[in-house]
Amino acid sequence: MHAFQKSLTLPQPEQALPGRSAVMPVPSQHFVLGHTLLPPFPELMERAVFGLGCFWGAEKLFWQLPGVYSTAVGYSAGYTANPTYDEVCTGKTGHNEVVLVIYHPRQVTYSDLLTHFWESHDPTQGMRQGNDTGTQYRSAIYTHSEMQLMQAQESLQRYQQALNAAHFNAITTEVCPAKDFYYAEEYHQQYLAKNPQGYCGLGGIGLAFPAE
Repeated sequence: MHAFQKSLTLPQPEQALPGRSAVMPVPSQHFVLGHTLLPPFPELMERAVFGLGCFWGAEKLFWQLPGVYSTAVGYSAGYTANPTYDEVCTGKTGHNEVVLVIYHPRQVTYSDLLTHFWESHDPTQGMRQGNDTGTQYRSAIYTHSEMQLMQAQESLQRYQQALNAAHFNAITTEVCPAKDFYYAEEYHQQYLAKNPQGYCGLGGIGLAFPAE
């Protein structure tokens, strides 16, 4: 998917690319679910943002879950306003490849989403995921409420305990309040539905998230 050599160190704000004021145009409807990609979303819906490496596979993981209303791929946790994909790939924006998940909390809980997050990638790899290397592939949970932040931090501790018992390395997942979410280009949205044979580097480490 990516043929760039990327930095493994996040830039300082003053080192980041300047970006632009123009917003990335995206489709009005989700290619698979048929719902809107853009706010406003229906009442009662909540949002979650996760980084699991390449965002193509990460988005597919979540749009398949019952209770998920919509998903979109984009860039977050960096400095450059409205970045392009090529800019993010340079490592000079500070952004992460992420998936935005719009979900109905009465049908799928945030805890359910966290379980799928932990089990679907390797959260111990730092600035890479599998063969994809670079700061935009870091494992991350970007929260939208104090409750999400608390649940995310608690889930990290629980999964780390499970990893310790199985002799895995320390989790490197970034857990912090969400910053701006910038939509990725149209061709990235629901990419694996449009290109079923497309690249997907998503894969867990084979260790289940411990039950309550």
